[in-house]
Amino acid sequence: MALSARSPAIRLLYTLSSSLKTTSSPLLTGSRRTFSAGDPARVEAEWWKESMERLRNIGISAHIDSGKTTLTERILYYTGRIHEIHEVRGRDGVGAKMDSMDLEREKGITIQSAATYCSWKDYQVNIIDTPGHVDFTIEVERALRVLDGAILVLCSVGGVQSQSITVDRQMRRYDVPRVAFINKLDRMGADPWKVLSQARSKLRHHNAAVQVPIGLEDDFLGLVDLVQLKAYYFHGSSGEKVVTEEIPANMEALVAEKRRELIEMVSEVDDKLAEAFLNDEPISSASLEEAIRRATIAQKFIPVFMGSAFKNKGVQPLLDGVLSYLPCPIEVANYALDQNKNEEKVTLSGTPGGPLVALAFKLEEGRFGQLTYLRIYEGVIRKGDFIINVNTGKKIKVPRLVRMHSNEMEDIQEAHAGQIVAVFGVDCASGDTFTDGSVKYTMTSMNVPEPVMSLAISPVSKDSGGQFSKALNRFQKEDPTFRVGLDAESGQTIISGMGELHLDIYVERMRREYKVDATVGRPRVNFRETVTQRANFDYLHKKQSGGQGQYGRVCGLYSVRRARGLLKFLVNALIDNSNAIHAPLKLQKILCYLTNLPSKEFISDIYIEPLPEGSSIKFEFENMIVGQAIPSNFIPAIEKGFREAANSGSLIGHPVENIRVVLTDGAAHTVDSSELAFKLAAIYAFRQCYTASKPVILEPVMLVELKSPTEFQGTVTGDINKRKGLIVGNDQEGDDSVVTAHVPLNNMFGYSTSLRSMTQGKGEFTMEYKEHSPVSQEVQMQLVNNYKAVKAAENS
Repeated sequence: MALSARSPAIRLLYTLSSSLKTTSSPLLTGSRRTFSAGDPARVEAEWWKESMERLRNIGISAHIDSGKTTLTERILYYTGRIHEIHEVRGRDGVGAKMDSMDLEREKGITIQSAATYCSWKDYQVNIIDTPGHVDFTIEVERALRVLDGAILVLCSVGGVQSQSITVDRQMRRYDVPRVAFINKLDRMGADPWKVLSQARSKLRHHNAAVQVPIGLEDDFLGLVDLVQLKAYYFHGSSGEKVVTEEIPANMEALVAEKRRELIEMVSEVDDKLAEAFLNDEPISSASLEEAIRRATIAQKFIPVFMGSAFKNKGVQPLLDGVLSYLPCPIEVANYALDQNKNEEKVTLSGTPGGPLVALAFKLEEGRFGQLTYLRIYEGVIRKGDFIINVNTGKKIKVPRLVRMHSNEMEDIQEAHAGQIVAVFGVDCASGDTFTDGSVKYTMTSMNVPEPVMSLAISPVSKDSGGQFSKALNRFQKEDPTFRVGLDAESGQTIISGMGELHLDIYVERMRREYKVDATVGRPRVNFRETVTQRANFDYLHKKQSGGQGQYGRVCGLYSVRRARGLLKFLVNALIDNSNAIHAPLKLQKILCYLTNLPSKEFISDIYIEPLPEGSSIKFEFENMIVGQAIPSNFIPAIEKGFREAANSGSLIGHPVENIRVVLTDGAAHTVDSSELAFKLAAIYAFRQCYTASKPVILEPVMLVELKSPTEFQGTVTGDINKRKGLIVGNDQEGDDSVVTAHVPLNNMFGYSTSLRSMTQGKGEFTMEYKEHSPVSQEVQMQLVNNYKAVKAAENS
């Protein structure tokens, strides 16, 4: 068939395969076809279906130091994406491919998620390697938002740790099917069955092993596949040669037991396999594999793989498991919100034939401008196309389209649904949705946690002020959890983030990337204030200084005059005025009672009150004025005044949260009223009634997990109690004691040094934000007194 006779979609595929033949992508390589007969539409649909079925978008997530980046390095090596293996921490002066920043290689941790792609057995696999440290949790959050599947890496010695729980919770939030990989079976104390049990109890996983290790620790030689009933050994200098043999005779009983357990666990969630199992029919490898795939994609089962990435064992079977058990893009249900139909939920087909729908999930400032990572959910995007940012309404041209391999870029001409690409020169925010203009869909954005710690920062040299501002602006765009503000009273620049390491990294990046040395103040905890009871207010702002004055009155209570007017309106709407005698007796009595009330009496309503516990919003403003006591054009200024006043509570000057403001009445002057007058009236009204609402201070409380030898358990728990922590769990793992506690962040500064001192360097801990909780009365008094002392010193 001649190229010109083909449909536009087939011409697109032809171009795609021709232009990207060098990428070794299984979607593209060898996919140039000649259609001699049959329905072109049907052939075209089959082509796309086959292409999409051979695509996987996966993320690799875990607790810090579980081996995520090491695993990714091996995957890239075995798939031919890189030709040498380099280790984390850059011991050989090179460092892991996915840790492209110098800081990552020096510290041996992943700071930014990195995207890459590779080919395995004619499948294309897009991979995002994510950080394990809780301070960089937003990187995990936005990666999981756009992925179809994930590998949850667990350490065979450490087991299920605090960040493992957090990552698993994030996977559940975005309905991501996953497989588990128990890593580091070569380490002393490795116990995969203990980890499997922990995953069931702590993560509530319905799981089972699909492999059994041949030996452990120094004797770890290979793996037995429980589905295919084959033993795998990994030979060669880098484990690149996988040798298949029969199951060792001394392991046949264990393999039979574990295979039966696997079949039982899958049968509980898959009806087809359950029927065969209950009828005592023989279970073939193919039927078991299909059942595991169905259950995994339905998120009812998690297959557990094993190995040691560092020792180059178990990685290739894990890749086979990714292809066998994790979904392709068209097997995952993705939804958009139709802005033309009041945000009605729309199911996306996930095929290239539909209108373009893409989500910007990550931003980076590169050498050539802003680099925007896109996940394409539907349609096709081409270099030079015009696309619409639905969130801003702006029409943008795509000047350059690339695929990422860590920090390297490969230019492409076009990309289709299911792929993860990046574009240059597109000004947008993280979470924006792009379409081709034919639809007005938006994708739901990711969950962004609130910062828990702040630092005052300023450049050492005044000459570097420009670079200082440029760095802060860039970091804010890249990371939604990194915030920059200005203390109105001290004039200091305040940076806020998820923890000490998070902020330290940005200060160091500023020094290295922008050559700006910065002076950093003592860490400041992000306290919050809130109200605990309702309070009324009635404030009149009146100022006359010649010419037009200022006049504005705002009330949070109903005057009798307004209540009478409202009830008269209701009565007159319900009954005919000429036959008022036939009105319901109750309404007549109410009206009579109100008519005879003295004018100074009030029916009181509430102005300021706490929001219900667990409310997703922090501040709510409600206008309940009936009539035109305050002209409607002044209402936004009143709301703005209340919001501004809530930015700084009177206790310690921190923002006020979980508060509802109700405006019920007020008064305006025909000449002197203005937006400024009503804004000032709202600010002063808030301050007037804030004390009456019995405010309290909220402090960030962290979930802390400590691991130390049992001999130090008493000392460690005693120190947690001194720090006003609440111990909520105490487990034993071999010779180690694992303590879980809720500790105020304000009491955790310098804890790393203290723990090392208490445990002779053998203790370790992780912590993550849990919630903001009220402080004790004693702590509140202390914080308020400190705040007053600082204020007095500043004013003297």
